[in-house]
Amino acid sequence: MRRALIALLASLALPALASEDIPDQYPGSPLYSKPVEFIPNVWSAIGATAPPTYENTGHNNNLSFIVTGDGVIVINGGAAYVLAKALHEEIRQITDQPVKLVINENGQGHAMLGNSYWSEQGVPILAHVDAAHEVEENGHRILEAMQRYNRDKAEGTFVAPPTETFEDKRVIEMGDYTIEVLHLGPAHGPGDTQVWLPAQSLVIAGDMAFHERMLPIFADTIALDWIETWENGFEALNATYVIPGHGHPTNMDQVRRYTHDYLVYLREKIGEHIDNGGDLSEAYYVDQSPYRNLDTFEELATKNAGRVYEQMEFE
Repeated sequence: MRRALIALLASLALPALASEDIPDQYPGSPLYSKPVEFIPNVWSAIGATAPPTYENTGHNNNLSFIVTGDGVIVINGGAAYVLAKALHEEIRQITDQPVKLVINENGQGHAMLGNSYWSEQGVPILAHVDAAHEVEENGHRILEAMQRYNRDKAEGTFVAPPTETFEDKRVIEMGDYTIEVLHLGPAHGPGDTQVWLPAQSLVIAGDMAFHERMLPIFADTIALDWIETWENGFEALNATYVIPGHGHPTNMDQVRRYTHDYLVYLREKIGEHIDNGGDLSEAYYVDQSPYRNLDTFEELATKNAGRVYEQMEFE
C-alpha cells in the first residue's frame, strides 16, 4: 500500500495536461470529474483548473468527502444546487452511510452555494465565523454572478448560510476518524478552513493551497498574511498528503511550490520594481515567466501583480 501511494504521489507531481482545455471529464454528470479515492475512505471530485463556466457548471474547485464508518463528512457545498445533488448521488453509489455534516472551506460561491441542496436534506453546515459573515454580506451578489454564467444550471440554488460556526478549531470524532477543522489564519479569503486528519497525515487544504493552476489574489487577499499563515501554521502540519483547494491531490512540496513560493516570488519581484522607482502601470508586467505554464496564468498574473503592488507600495 505504501509503495502504491508513493507511486501515485510521484505521478501527480508531474506536469499534467491543462485541464482548463478539457470542457468536461465526466459526461452525463454535472460534476467536472468523477470522485476518486485518494487514500482509503477519502474521496475528491477534482474540479477544472479554470474559471467557472457554463461548460464546467462552476465545478472548478475540489469537492471532497470522508466515509468515516459512522457517516459521511462532505467538504464544500459546491457552486450550485445541481453540483451538490450530483455529488450526493456519487456518495450513495459508494456507501449507504448518511451525510452527517458539510464543511464550507470559505465563503466563496464554489464552497457554499450548494448548501442550498444540503440544507434541504437537513444536513448541518459548518463554516468559520468569517466565512459565515461573507455569506451573509455578499451571498446574494455571489449567487447572481453564478446565475449569469450557469443560466439554467443555476435552477434550485439559493443562499443557505451555515448552521454552525467555529473560530479557531473544531474537533470531530466520527466513526474511525478524528477530524480537526482548522482556521490557521488569514490566507486566500475570509474564513479559509483546513480539514486535518492527523492519524492519516492528510490535509484537505481548501484555498490555503493551490496546485496546477495560478492562485488569484483578490482585493481582500493580503499576500504577506498568507505567507505568514503558511509558514507559522500550515507548514507545521507536516502533512504527507494534500488535497488542495484547486488541482489534483499531491504532497506538500508541490503545493508549497505553487502557493507559498509563488507569493514570495511575486513579492520579491514587486519589491525590486518599487525599489527601482517603478509605478503601478509597469508593475502589471513584472516577470512571472517561471509560472507561465500554470492554468489561469493569462487571466490572473497581471491582476495579481497589480494587487501586490498596491499592498507593498507603502510598506
